[in-house]
Amino acid sequence: MGAIDRRTLLFAFGTVLASSPAVAQDYPAKPVRMIVPYAPGGATDILARLLAARIDQELKQSVVIDNRGGGASQVGTQAIAAASPDGYTIGMIDSAFTINPGLFAGKLPYDTIRDFAPVSLIATAPLVLVVHPSVAAATAQELVALAKQKPGAISYALPGLGTPVHLAGEQLRQAAGIDVVSVPYRGAGPSIADFIAGQVQMTFATVPSILDHVRAGRARALAMVGERSPLLPDVPTMAEAGLPGVDAALMFGLVAPAATPAAVIKVLNESAAASVRTDPLRARLLELGYVPIGSTAEEFRARIAADIAKWSRVIEAAGIKPN
Repeated sequence: MGAIDRRTLLFAFGTVLASSPAVAQDYPAKPVRMIVPYAPGGATDILARLLAARIDQELKQSVVIDNRGGGASQVGTQAIAAASPDGYTIGMIDSAFTINPGLFAGKLPYDTIRDFAPVSLIATAPLVLVVHPSVAAATAQELVALAKQKPGAISYALPGLGTPVHLAGEQLRQAAGIDVVSVPYRGAGPSIADFIAGQVQMTFATVPSILDHVRAGRARALAMVGERSPLLPDVPTMAEAGLPGVDAALMFGLVAPAATPAAVIKVLNESAAASVRTDPLRARLLELGYVPIGSTAEEFRARIAADIAKWSRVIEAAGIKPN
């Protein structure tokens, strides 16, 4: 290689190195779009809007919510993957992001690992195992004993196939070796309504969706899937109840299209983590039943890989097939 070629190569290499901090210094220079792969109003959308209202103060730019519902979150998730990797399109994903690779094996319009750059695990949200007051069980272990005495006699409501509630029920079935009957519904509202009416005997639910029913005695809370909740401080976790294999708590995180510059990911990560770890957003999330996290990008990458492997095993063992 001649002297001119070497100088040209060194110049090009130096230009690449210099561009990374320049990207971070200039970013963001315009509003950022946050795609939510659901219609407005659900838990993922609520969290996205709360984060957007806070993170824009960190970024000094507006963060605009773009709802892209459909296809069990696949429509919006594909839109994130297909966006320009410049940091001006990011996405708020939830547990479906890591459940779908096992549920729709080989059929997703994107690759969950290859096509996304993790930014941060924003929050988790515990589920709570509840039974109808007519069920003679005051603890999770008493419920397991009852189910073993009467195989197939206990039914549980789930708001759709492949949802975290469904997988929590399958984890309980597999961990405890019990025979309970799953009853799918089209959404959380109808499933909880039938549960409260006594049409089904148990379900898993988010704390905000079931809290008033528990306080009114229309549901009995037995155990938390995930961390204990300050809203139900006396309810033990599944692990404390002797069922550590049930861990289908909801998770929510930020991702960007693959090839988004590392410097931009760093800015987004620091802004998001600072937002969820400090008040007033932290306090508001706790009030709503979320557990604020604000992880590093690498921690979130590891969580995604681990959850994909876990849910694929549960789905395969249960023989769950999408409609």
